[in-house]
Amino acid sequence: MLHSAAPSSFNMFPFGHPPQHPGPAPPPHHGEMFHAPSHHHNPQPQQTETAPKPRFLFKMPRVVPNQKEKFESDEFLKRHSREGEVRYTGYRDRPIHERQNKFLNAARDGSTEIAFVGTGFNLIMNFDTSTNFNPAHRQCDFDREPGKIHLKAPLILNGVCVRWRGWLDLERLDGVGCLEFDEENAVVEDAKLREQVESYNRRLREFEEQSKARSRHLAGLVTSTGHSQFPTHHHLQSDLLLEARKKQLELAASQQSI
Repeated sequence: MLHSAAPSSFNMFPFGHPPQHPGPAPPPHHGEMFHAPSHHHNPQPQQTETAPKPRFLFKMPRVVPNQKEKFESDEFLKRHSREGEVRYTGYRDRPIHERQNKFLNAARDGSTEIAFVGTGFNLIMNFDTSTNFNPAHRQCDFDREPGKIHLKAPLILNGVCVRWRGWLDLERLDGVGCLEFDEENAVVEDAKLREQVESYNRRLREFEEQSKARSRHLAGLVTSTGHSQFPTHHHLQSDLLLEARKKQLELAASQQSI
């Protein structure tokens, strides 16, 4: 019995005499229907990728519209606006001398971690370590009182610009502090909020105008041809318009509730 040298499950020419004349290959035998697809190089039809549905992206505002009112009415902010005991919370599993060095190095780099003892509320604060000519504007002051560091760390909490103001003992790693309303940063964030809302409204108006123009164009095509040629495109524009309207209503509702 003769064996073919080629690894094939079915040999069209058992005596090793393939055809010598050029030309297209003969059609495959029904036994080759079960071979791996890599043995055949049949062109596959290209699949057209559908374009992703465009969406309106609304960025969450950083602050609420009435920050001062929120600061004075929010129970959580009111509770922490009263001075209370605080402690450094970093590296609690390390010896005290190592914690002191860690705290001092982080404070010089402009960051620290504290917690209000009375409520357990934790804060990770960042502040400017540059020495300001006016001591009242310094966010980090080692010279005001020996053995202590006085901090004024700005942050946004519950949509309100606040600052943590207080001091910490460099040896005991505890101190006293509270939250106070940050009027200066609140003005800056309010301006950004108004600009952001106006940008959303402007984009929505532009989209509505473009959608109406496309709808009029499609209506003209339907009138001229007697049937709709682009129903999918028309429904897509309608869905986008409804989605944009929904986002605008949600943003307005959130501002009114706050």
